[in-house]
Amino acid sequence: MQPHDDIRIGTLAGKGKDTARYIKQLLPHGFESFQINFWQTLGGVDLKALSRDVNAVIDGSGALISSLGIFGNPLKGDKAAKETIKGWERCIDAAPLYGCDVVAGFAGRVVDQPIPDSMQVFKKVFGPLARRARDKGVRLAFENCEMGGTWDRGDWNIAQTPRAWEMMFDAVPLDNLGLCWEPCHQMVKLIDPIPQLRKWVKRVFHVHGKDATVLWDVVREHGVRGPETFAYHRTPGFGDSNWTDIITILRMGGFKGSIDIEGWHDPVYRDHLEMTGQVHGLNYLKQCRGGAFIANPML
Repeated sequence: MQPHDDIRIGTLAGKGKDTARYIKQLLPHGFESFQINFWQTLGGVDLKALSRDVNAVIDGSGALISSLGIFGNPLKGDKAAKETIKGWERCIDAAPLYGCDVVAGFAGRVVDQPIPDSMQVFKKVFGPLARRARDKGVRLAFENCEMGGTWDRGDWNIAQTPRAWEMMFDAVPLDNLGLCWEPCHQMVKLIDPIPQLRKWVKRVFHVHGKDATVLWDVVREHGVRGPETFAYHRTPGFGDSNWTDIITILRMGGFKGSIDIEGWHDPVYRDHLEMTGQVHGLNYLKQCRGGAFIANPML
């Protein structure tokens, strides 16, 4: 790997038992890292066996596994929540098998209650998980996705805004808790992600490569509470973010990790154009990182 590997550019690879085969198909395009993610449960996947298959595929490629991800609601208190918590535990235990030290996911939420009402349950669930992770040298990263929720109501995730992050990190005051951050989820709330990232960069453990386009003419004419669409999720390279600035802030803040593209959301580059968009995003982010590495002369 070349000296740009302080920040890798990759993609999400959540294909269950077929994950290794999926990664093998993507490697020739130049992806440098992969987040292996799961929805709510591990779906019967044996993480130890999968690690052998994945490691065999990436061996010698220069690529790596950036993180494992388990995205469900571990605070709901039902059977599904218990399975999600088990998923967190198993991902924490398995992360070293993949050579990674980050497990990402939703913080969860007490359903349809204001965010502060989730903090005691968050502490009860993630206090033990954070200590388990700390003992194994693993960091936990919460995605800043609102999943259709607001401060007052929602089904999935409290880790939406800086005020919520402050409350979460106060409830479980351990340094191995941080963010799986992306600009998109802030932009669709009309938040400027650049000053936010500058303030929170030390808590960013992983980055999802997802952008947004905000239709300001629609905002000005119709606002954000009507039926008109005022923002779209986008693959990097097609949205409004200045990723050169984002990568600059990450590097200046000491971030060493991966920007993994979260595809399958773009309104144009989807379906048969999905990989066209993702590979464009990959190459675009590499250019924002500085392009091809050029060694200094006389060194």
